[in-house]
Amino acid sequence: MFKRKLVALMLGTALAASMLTGCGSGSTSSSDQTETTEAAASSDSADTADSGDKKVGVSMPTKDLQRWNQDGDNMKKEFEAAGYEVDLQYASNDVQTQLSQVENMISGGCDVLVIAAIEGSSLGEALDMAKESNIPVIAYDRLLMDSDAVSYYATFDNYMVGTVQGTYVKDTLDLDNAEGPFNIEFTAGDPGDNNAGFFFNGAYDVLKPYIESGKLNVVSGQKTFDEVATPAWATETAQSRAENILSSNYADGTNIDVWLCSNDSTALGVENALAANYNGNYPIITGQDCDIENTKNMIAGKQSMSVFKDTRTLASQVVKMVGQILNGETVDVNDTDTYNNNVITVPSYLCEPVFADANNYKEILIDSGYYTEDQLK
Repeated sequence: MFKRKLVALMLGTALAASMLTGCGSGSTSSSDQTETTEAAASSDSADTADSGDKKVGVSMPTKDLQRWNQDGDNMKKEFEAAGYEVDLQYASNDVQTQLSQVENMISGGCDVLVIAAIEGSSLGEALDMAKESNIPVIAYDRLLMDSDAVSYYATFDNYMVGTVQGTYVKDTLDLDNAEGPFNIEFTAGDPGDNNAGFFFNGAYDVLKPYIESGKLNVVSGQKTFDEVATPAWATETAQSRAENILSSNYADGTNIDVWLCSNDSTALGVENALAANYNGNYPIITGQDCDIENTKNMIAGKQSMSVFKDTRTLASQVVKMVGQILNGETVDVNDTDTYNNNVITVPSYLCEPVFADANNYKEILIDSGYYTEDQLK
C-alpha cells in the first residue's frame, strides 16, 4: 500500500507549487499546445526590467517531445509579456542545426541566450562566440558542459526527480516491511543529456540498499547507467530494449513488479512493449514530465506516476533572471556547489519537482490550468 505520509507530503508540495507557479527553494509529439496563463513572475519582471529593445534568443532541442514545445511556448509568452523581442528556435534534435541557430542568434543581436542543449558538450564554438560578444548565457534545464561561457543554470532539482521516483517505488512496495523479493528493471535517459545521470542516480540511490539485500532483483542484470541509457530519450529505442528484456527474462511467466523509467517518452516505450509482449501482473511504472499520453495512461492504470516539472514555473524564473542580468542586478540562485560542467561550477537556480498520479492529477494538472479535462480524455 502506498504510504500516506509520502502522499500527503508530495501532494501538499504539489498543490502549493501548482497554485503559486513559483520555484521551490531549490516520445510523444503534440500539436495540441497547452494554453498557459502568464505567471506572476512575468509581471514582476516586466515591472522591474528595463526591457526596452532587448532581444532574447531561446534555443530548444526539438519539437518531437511535448515538453519542449511547452517550454518554448511558455518562455516566448513570458518574455514578450515582459517587453522583450524573442528569437525562438527548435533544432530538430540535430546538433549542427542547433549550433548554427545559436550562432545566428548571436550575430542577430540577441542580448541574452537561453539554451536547452541537445548535447551538453556540443556548443563550444557558439559559446566561445557568445563570450567574445559579452552575451550572457543561461543553460536551460540541461547543463552546458566544458565551457566557461555559461553564466547561469536554471533547472529543476534533477537528483530530486530521481529520489521522488525511487521513493515512490519504495513506499508503494513497502520495501521496509514487505517480504519480497520483487523484480525490477530500469530505463534511463540520453547519455548526452547531463540531467539523465542525476535522474538515474537519484532513483538508484534510494533503491540500492534493497537491491544489495536481494529484496529487489534486477532480473536482466542491467543496473548501470550505461546499460540502461536511452539515446535521445527515444520511445522507439526504449520499446525495443524493453521487448528484448521481456523476451529474454520474462517469457517463462516471471512477473515484473517495477519498471523504473526516467521520463515519459521512455515510459511510453516500455508500456508499448508490455502491451505486446507481457501477460503477467502489471508493474509499477514511473515517468517524468506528465505528457498528455502518459497522463492518460496514468488514468487508465498503465503508468503509476510521473514527476511533474511545471514548465510555467521554470519559464517564469528564467524571465526573472534575464531581467536581473540586463539590469545589472544580483541574479537569483540557490545552488552554487552542485553543477560543475568540467570547467566551472555554474551558479544555478533549482526548482522543486512534485509527482502526479491517478489520485492527484486533477489537482496538480487540471485545477492548476496546465491541462483541460478535454485534453486528457
